[in-house]
This record gives sequence, structure tokens and C-alpha cells, in this order.
Amino acid sequence: MSDDLLMQRVAAGDLQAFEQIVHRHHRSAWNIAARFLGDTEEARDVVQDAFLRILEAAPRYRPSERFRAYLLRIVGRLCLDRCRRKRPVLMHALPELADPAPSPAETVESAERAEAIRRAIHGLPHRQRLAILMRYYEHCGYGEIAIALGVSEKAAERLLARGRKTLEALLTKWIQE
Repeated sequence: MSDDLLMQRVAAGDLQAFEQIVHRHHRSAWNIAARFLGDTEEARDVVQDAFLRILEAAPRYRPSERFRAYLLRIVGRLCLDRCRRKRPVLMHALPELADPAPSPAETVESAERAEAIRRAIHGLPHRQRLAILMRYYEHCGYGEIAIALGVSEKAAERLLARGRKTLEALLTKWIQE
């Protein structure tokens, strides 16, 4: 069943349809929030707030855009709001599963690289950071990023280009190796 059809059912009061929406999109929303905020508990709160807002707004939802872009726009705005209220706390590790059985040297190098990437991403301006996270961690297209950030596709491309250029400058050691 499509997201739009599920949202129509949610608008009619079908909580099982809402449960399917949450199940389908929870991981993607949490990944963006956790990577952006650097705090898994705060990311959980953001995602919960985003889905509550979607539930409350279900009767007004119009399928004029892809549901995922609609959700990520809400998550992005909530993340930006939290950053404006307080400085994000950097995590010591990305919330991902490690590769099974790497050598000790590979483990150290991988951890150093991940830390450098995490710090570089967290050093980006907020909108560039959201665009980079959506593109490279959630594989969103320019259209979805544009919708989620409330900008044109060209502006989304420029945000990504500036973010990549900044990351390239900050990560030259890792790019050359």
C-alpha cells in the first residue's frame, strides 16, 4: 500500500495505517536525526515529535510531494530548531554496525577516518550538513533534499557542492591515501 493511501487512512483515524507509516520510515528519520544531532536520545525525541506532528496533521496532508521528503522536511526542521536552542553534543562513534573481523590496523584507521568525517560533517553549516546527510547517508535525490529543506533543486545542488568542497578541504589527508 502506498504512503499516500496509508496517510488517507490515517486521516480517517486508522492507527494501524499510521503504525505502518512509522515502521516504514522510522529508521530513515532516525538516521538523519542521529547523525545531525550527534545524540541518539535527542534523535529519538526528534523522530517521535516528527511522527506525532504527522499524526496530528494527517487530516490536512495532501500528497503533493513524496511522503519521505515530507517526513524528512519535518525532521530537518526539528533538528535545526534543536541546534538553534543548544549546541549539539558530538558522539564518540557513528550509530552504525562495525564491519565484521577487520584487522587491528584497519580498525584503528577506520575509527580515525570515521572520527575525522564525523567532525568534518559536524563542522558544516546546518543546512549543508542536512543536505550531505540526506544525500550520502539516506541516498535522497536532489528533489527530496530540496523539498525537505524548502529550497529549489538548484539551491540543494549548491548546498551539496559547498558541503563537498568544505569536506574535501577538511579531509585531504584521507582523500590522498
